[in-house]
Amino acid sequence: MTAASTSLGDSCNNLALRKAARYLGATYDKALAPVGLRATQFSILQKLSAHGEMTITSLADMIAMDRTTLASNLKPLVREGLVTVEPSAVDRRARVVTITPDGLSRVKSALPLWKAVQAQFEESFGAGEAARLRASLEAVLHTGFEPWAE
Repeated sequence: MTAASTSLGDSCNNLALRKAARYLGATYDKALAPVGLRATQFSILQKLSAHGEMTITSLADMIAMDRTTLASNLKPLVREGLVTVEPSAVDRRARVVTITPDGLSRVKSALPLWKAVQAQFEESFGAGEAARLRASLEAVLHTGFEPWAE
C-alpha cells in the first residue's frame, strides 16, 4: 500500500462513518437478538410506535433511508405481523405503514435491551461525547446532499 492510499483511507469520511456504523450496528443487533430484532427493525418500530401510522415516504425521510431500502426492511416485519403496509385511503398511490399490537409488544420487550447497550456505549464513550456525536451526525444530514433525489 502506498503512502497516498494510506492517507486517503485515513481521511475518508465515508469509510470512517461506515466502519463506526458497522461496529455499532453489530453491537445493537447483538443486544436486540434475544427479541428477534435487528437494530434497523427496532428503529422502524420505535418510530412507528412514537408517531403512529405514516407513509413509507415519510418514514423513509424520518430515518434517512431511501424508500426501496425501507420497503425491503419492512417485508420481514410484515411477515412477522409486526407492521401492516396498506394503500392510503387518501392517496391510493401512497402506502401507509402501521405498527400492530404485536409490533408494540416487541418494541416494549426490546426497549430494556436497547437501553442497556445505549448506557454501555455512553459509559464507555462518554455521555457528553455521545451527545456531541449524535449532534454531529444529525448535522451531516443537513449538508445539502440529496442522495435519494429522483
